[in-house]
Amino acid sequence: MNYSQNDENFPLTRFESMLKTNDILFFDSDEFENIIHHYLENGKIALAKRAIKLGLEQHPTSINLRLFQVEILVIENKFSEADDILDMLHDLEPHNEEIFIQKANVLSKQDEHEKAIDTLLVAIDMSSTPSDDADLYALVGMEYLFLDQFENAIIYFKKCLETDTTDYSALHNIVYCYDFLDKNEEAIEYLNEFLDSHPYCEVAWHQLGRQYFAIKEYTKANAAFDFAIISDDTFVGAYIEKGKVLEKLKHYEDAIENYKITLALDEPTSFALLRIGHCYEKLGKEDMALQFFRKTVEEDALLDKGWIAITKFFMKRLNYQKALHYINKAVNIDGENVLYWKLFATINKRLNFLEEAEQGYKRSLELGNYELETWLDRSDILTALGEYEAAIYNLIQAAEFYPENAEIEYRLGGLYFTTLQTEEGRFHLKNAVRLNLDYSFIISELFPKLNDRPMVKAIISESKKASN
Repeated sequence: MNYSQNDENFPLTRFESMLKTNDILFFDSDEFENIIHHYLENGKIALAKRAIKLGLEQHPTSINLRLFQVEILVIENKFSEADDILDMLHDLEPHNEEIFIQKANVLSKQDEHEKAIDTLLVAIDMSSTPSDDADLYALVGMEYLFLDQFENAIIYFKKCLETDTTDYSALHNIVYCYDFLDKNEEAIEYLNEFLDSHPYCEVAWHQLGRQYFAIKEYTKANAAFDFAIISDDTFVGAYIEKGKVLEKLKHYEDAIENYKITLALDEPTSFALLRIGHCYEKLGKEDMALQFFRKTVEEDALLDKGWIAITKFFMKRLNYQKALHYINKAVNIDGENVLYWKLFATINKRLNFLEEAEQGYKRSLELGNYELETWLDRSDILTALGEYEAAIYNLIQAAEFYPENAEIEYRLGGLYFTTLQTEEGRFHLKNAVRLNLDYSFIISELFPKLNDRPMVKAIISESKKASN
């Protein structure tokens, strides 16, 4: 194999050739470091370990190769071994900041975040390079995030950004902390100060727009996103956010235009397609709305909002057969989505497919949708199907979540009287009228045959007299 000495990948190519042939070739320690770094960056841990082993055989006193060894041990959760090497390295080079950084990493991985912070602060004191300081400040900020100490995290992410004004991850983290603390006004103040000295920072404008959006200052948000786009006219996120603002301002045509720009700039996103569909629907352009809802589910079949939008589109137009067609498709793709099952139940109920509707409500409950309405709807369908015992059991379960609920009690009273369990019926019906007499119509609506039952009439009429 011929190698060009000018090829910057020459040592890597040479190293991999050596592994294939089992020849032992010499590399200087810098070359080993570059090779190891390449493998770690690409997640090739086994090859990185091989390079470290061979590197240490050729350069046993290399501190940097030992630090790479520590990095691997941390990845493998071998913290004790990593600590032993770091202690040895510290004895050799007590003022090497990289040793303290790795020591902090080991502590952090073991949830010793306070100790990790103290160790990083030592590294900062030793550092003489501003760019290194920025990285270290960011690491301290992250440790404070792990501790949920957001105020302290903000201090260090700000230090990071002051040292390196292009570190946008630090800017994002500052805003994240303000968001978590519900301090939108403080975030806005900080971002405006930052923009005074960095007026063409599209990321800051974008974040500022999002803050204004959060406090419903839509006109200011719109202006901020405009400046983000002026700073970078290919910034997809800014067009998306501007589209959302324009929707809030009811400027649907303009919103569509911004969403469509994102489709031209990048791969189409299901979010943009969905929003375009909603905008067209608001404009009364039903064919266009449907076209984009269909594109949404074609683009991302797992986006539940897409299937829900297209299903509800047909439900609003009372086209339940079409709505059922789409919700069936959705359920087949993701049978664990409770929102799908609720819609499945509702549509089948409207079509009077009671067995299927009951199945939908049952599945919704199994998936953790314990809303009162779900329990009641299932109970009413079981009652309509003549499945009285199942309806009673369903309501007893509901009563565990909603004790002393009149709507549940009326239904239980009616069901027990229907199944000739008179004492239970009397108990629940008395409970029901005590809780809320206004719901007594439930008996005549769901159990019309009980209207003339003397005991039922007596309980309701006595309660009416007492309330007058």
